[in-house]
Amino acid sequence: MKIRKPNLSFWQIWNMNVGFFGIQFSFGLQQTAINPIFSFLGAHHEDLPLLNLAGPVTGLLIQPIIGAISDKTWSPRWGRRKPFFLIGAIVASLCLFIFPFSSELWFAVGLLWILDAANNTAMEPYRAFVGDKLPDNQLTYGFQMQSLFVGAGITLANFSLFLFQDWFSVPVTEATSLCTTDTEVISAIPKWVYYSFFLGAVASIGTILWSVLKTPEIPPSNEEIQEMEERKKNSAFMSRVFEPFVEIFQAIGSMPKLLWRLSAVYLFQWYALFVYWQFITPMLRTSMFGISESDTEKFDTIMDACKTGAQISVEDTSFVQNIQLLSEQALAQTGLMNGTYNFVTMIVALLLVPVASKFGNKKVYVGSLFLTGMAMLSLPYIKDQYLLLLPMILLGVGWAAMMGIPYAMVSKVIPEKRRGVYMGIVNMMIVIPMFIQTLSFGPIVKHLLGNSAVNAIMFGGVFFMIAAFLAMRLKITSNKS
Repeated sequence: MKIRKPNLSFWQIWNMNVGFFGIQFSFGLQQTAINPIFSFLGAHHEDLPLLNLAGPVTGLLIQPIIGAISDKTWSPRWGRRKPFFLIGAIVASLCLFIFPFSSELWFAVGLLWILDAANNTAMEPYRAFVGDKLPDNQLTYGFQMQSLFVGAGITLANFSLFLFQDWFSVPVTEATSLCTTDTEVISAIPKWVYYSFFLGAVASIGTILWSVLKTPEIPPSNEEIQEMEERKKNSAFMSRVFEPFVEIFQAIGSMPKLLWRLSAVYLFQWYALFVYWQFITPMLRTSMFGISESDTEKFDTIMDACKTGAQISVEDTSFVQNIQLLSEQALAQTGLMNGTYNFVTMIVALLLVPVASKFGNKKVYVGSLFLTGMAMLSLPYIKDQYLLLLPMILLGVGWAAMMGIPYAMVSKVIPEKRRGVYMGIVNMMIVIPMFIQTLSFGPIVKHLLGNSAVNAIMFGGVFFMIAAFLAMRLKITSNKS
């Protein structure tokens, strides 16, 4: 028996989604700061895709499993979904606090695996949580409110990087000498980056607690509770362990046609987004700040010599400090740009609700992908710091639609009892393209794109155009569009 869900007020939907701010602050730091930190610690362009393997692997494994488990979970005290995103937020906060203290590349990569696992533990139950609470006529509104908090969290994460670099970065003339007397290299991660991660740690746990305390979950029906109790009594422990995997495969086997077609769109959309997040700062280092590949090689050679205790000339020290400062400025510019597109997302997220109602979810989604592709294709040709914000407006509109409308479309065609597992499967459709990108794009950028970050961004723009074309094939029944 399907439970009737009452319409919720603006503030009830607001409180329900506040926790997404903290989760997305963490994702904002991952999108903008993690890859530059890897570069600061010695990673090269072709290394970046593989170093980001944590995201797709943990998403592929954790989200559908947590979704399937949460579908079959209920505690009168803790609820169904809330325990999972609360645990995820606590672990993510600890990782964010520790991350800027990474002194070696392997340590930073290991922390990224834990951070991604925590964020994915929180993410999928939160998507299902919104669907659990809202009737069909408020789903688009609810998921677009979620897009608002996606934009707000990532906006603050990125603007904090831009502002802290401006306020706390050490000028070249005041920089500490490259090597200390005992030949240890001074930490390559700028101190101003620490403050953004500390702020994210507080936001992650604080906003999740707000939603947990302010929003009660809808109890399962008596039939569902009885079914869960019988399952515990009549099934062996090992069968319950493997049950989520069986549930996932069964759900994929009966997946609505809309989801199959959406998976083709997501293949190109999320591959392109991963390219953007990995290569926007390296692109800016070249296109805006003029750091060539030979400059990067010289920088790495000097730093390697420093690690072995070699004497570094004043000229080479000055060169390294200048490249380091320009790299910091490129990271700060990325923060300004990414913060801008997410600020636009925050502003337009709810405005898209009446637009989608008038023109249909599919048309708005297709248009958003075209706008994003146009934005990416234009980026390498713009050299001015503030003119670079214009394509970010297009990207912000696209991101608002991408983070809300597909979930509203999916929520209307999936079974109520399997909402958690299907939201996990949708995430699998996101992380599989990312997984493919991490394995394939390193050789592509090195051997086919001339090891050029500029070419990588252009590549991503073309993929968005392909995604927009494929999105035109999405079909929803007329009363659910």
